[in-house]
Amino acid sequence: MKRILLFITCFCFLLLWSSCRKDFDFEPSTGNLQFSKDTVYLDTVFTNIGSSTYNLKVYNRSDNDISIPFVGLERGSQSSYRLNVDGNAGQTFNNVEIQANDSLFVFIETTIDIEDQGTLNNEFLYTDKIHFDAGINQQTVELVTLVKDAVFIYPDRDDTTEVIETLTLTIDGQQVETDIQGRELLTSELNFTNQKPYVIYGYAAVPSGETLTVDAGARIHFHANSGLLVQENASLQVNGALSTDQELMENEVVFESDRLEPAFADVPGQWGTIWLFENSVNNVINHATIKNATIGIASDGNANNAQDKLTITNSQLYNFSNFGIRAINSSITAENLVVNNAGQSAVALTLGGKYNFTHTTIANYWNNSFRQFPALLVNNFIQDADGTTFLADLTECNFNNSIIYGNDNPEFIIDEVPDAGVVFNFKFTNCLVRFEDSSSSPTGDNYNFSNTSNYENLIRNQEPDFKNPLNNELQIGDNSQANAQGNAFFASQVPQDILGTNRTSSTDLGAYQHISFE
Repeated sequence: MKRILLFITCFCFLLLWSSCRKDFDFEPSTGNLQFSKDTVYLDTVFTNIGSSTYNLKVYNRSDNDISIPFVGLERGSQSSYRLNVDGNAGQTFNNVEIQANDSLFVFIETTIDIEDQGTLNNEFLYTDKIHFDAGINQQTVELVTLVKDAVFIYPDRDDTTEVIETLTLTIDGQQVETDIQGRELLTSELNFTNQKPYVIYGYAAVPSGETLTVDAGARIHFHANSGLLVQENASLQVNGALSTDQELMENEVVFESDRLEPAFADVPGQWGTIWLFENSVNNVINHATIKNATIGIASDGNANNAQDKLTITNSQLYNFSNFGIRAINSSITAENLVVNNAGQSAVALTLGGKYNFTHTTIANYWNNSFRQFPALLVNNFIQDADGTTFLADLTECNFNNSIIYGNDNPEFIIDEVPDAGVVFNFKFTNCLVRFEDSSSSPTGDNYNFSNTSNYENLIRNQEPDFKNPLNNELQIGDNSQANAQGNAFFASQVPQDILGTNRTSSTDLGAYQHISFE
């Protein structure tokens, strides 16, 4: 019994001694900390919009438990950076402990008001330093953030109820209240220039009878669940131009998310859509990049208009959680168009309509999840929630000198519900497509590739030799089977490719003339 009591006494003493050891065994740091990085770049943020959270790891490589007397921002309480050191938030910290051969995390965020910085520039670098210790033992890590000024467009919020303003839209000539958060653009906001970026919260609606003009070089950024609505009798005119430097894209118009960090550069579904309502008119998009949305462009109705509802040229659409272009009984002319990477279809032309796609590259190399639909979907029907099927004429649907490809098979489906009273016209002329015969491939008259009424000079299942389709680089190379396979008539209609290269002497398929690359 005495032995048991002695053992318990000794064990309790050891526990108490080890628990107290922390209070007197930490030595002051000696300037030998190591860091996961010397400079933390918080990338680019818009004025007054909080950044993502970045982390810095601090290592104690020694065999001694140490205490850092001081950790803090050089600007102190005046800094626009915020720190969280080992779970504690603030801007300065004392006696931060790290055990031997251990580490701790420092998390960094910022929100910067460009007007507080005394600069007249639309963008500037904001910097600070994190100091670890002082005097001869001091070590520092730089903090760097590029801050951009912007024009902000957002709905009002009631200060009492905190209810956010919702849109009243013109539909069939009637004012209809909706639960879509957003507001109509003011007259003073109907020209997006290239002087500052635009950041849109909620849906910005072009009023009925008005035109939103977007100048060359404009940058439009959308917050989550935001987008652009073009109401009936309203128009969207995107006047981008060919850029002299394809890396900078200085003359292109870009529609993308307001998350500017590199980690979000290619993330689908960060914002909503550009929605062309039924009876919107004269919508023109030239030299634009639209990326990282749920649906790039939604085009509704007006299949029989004398002027097509949408004309889109020299433009690129990438990274969509649903569709790149989704049209419902609409009318579209597309030239030098590139679409890639969509969770459903890159281009979906549903419930009939009127469509002409010339020198387009329609691809889908989606690899984020299972994909049910092909790169290109064409049909003449739609079903409502009750399962009722509605049919409409597909008066024309032409693909000329184009490439339709992807990482699945087949990459196009012509889905017709036959009806004697419904027109269904389509034709592929001088196109390279992926449609491999297999037990799961669709069959029927619409896939009779020897029928020249529907297919003329079709190239099936040959390598397009894309540069890097997973990275949205759809240029074709020297070994592409699309080289010099184009019809000269369509080349004369679109004599330059999307980069301004002449294609009339030797016409390649798709939006690009081929180039040499490794």
